[in-house]
Amino acid sequence: MFLTARPVRAALGAACALVMMAAGCSSSDEPDPDAGLITVTTMRGAFLQPAEIGPAWAAPVESAAPQTLVSFCGGTLPPPQAPPGAEMVWSNAADEGEKGAQTLQQSALVYGDEASATAGQSLLRTVADQCAPTSEVPATVTADRNEPAYTETVEVRDLNEGAWSGFVIVRHKQYEAAHPGTADVAVAVLRTRNVVLVDSYAIYQLNNASPAPNFESDWQRLVGSVVQRVG
Repeated sequence: MFLTARPVRAALGAACALVMMAAGCSSSDEPDPDAGLITVTTMRGAFLQPAEIGPAWAAPVESAAPQTLVSFCGGTLPPPQAPPGAEMVWSNAADEGEKGAQTLQQSALVYGDEASATAGQSLLRTVADQCAPTSEVPATVTADRNEPAYTETVEVRDLNEGAWSGFVIVRHKQYEAAHPGTADVAVAVLRTRNVVLVDSYAIYQLNNASPAPNFESDWQRLVGSVVQRVG
């Protein structure tokens, strides 16, 4: 719901302009430029904590580097840089087991005004729209990484959740038959007022070539929980 300030009465405005230094001459109808802005503290409090997600979830030992967003396009492409002008806060959680893992990476870009947040989200949408719909990635073997070859598909959808609007990038990774496994990833990029939320949920399955059955409902539930806390 959009809020608009009541118009200031012309007579009162003129009188206050003439006697600016006089005590008591002010109007409560004057819009506060900071009214309605969401604070960094609010966004930190809105992030889901591991215990709230499930008993097996915990803060990861190695979290994403500060000021780094999650990958949008997948494959071998690096994640996008955070658009300038915002203070970034984040909170990560993971559930790791023998059959796979789940991760939740929550980031918020808190701007000083709504226009800057809108511009920041537009930059991120430009990145998403340039993602290739399908990519073939060969096997990778390095000192710290051993990943079989895979095919990854990317879909970008518009997304609206209450007062929040934006888009979600849905990626599905299918590993080669010799090493069955999947990875399903959703990256939601939503804005309301002066904040852009970048929420990424991923589920990785080992020795299972089928997509995760509850993936769609799970990422929608997790993202929805955060935005509902903010309102």
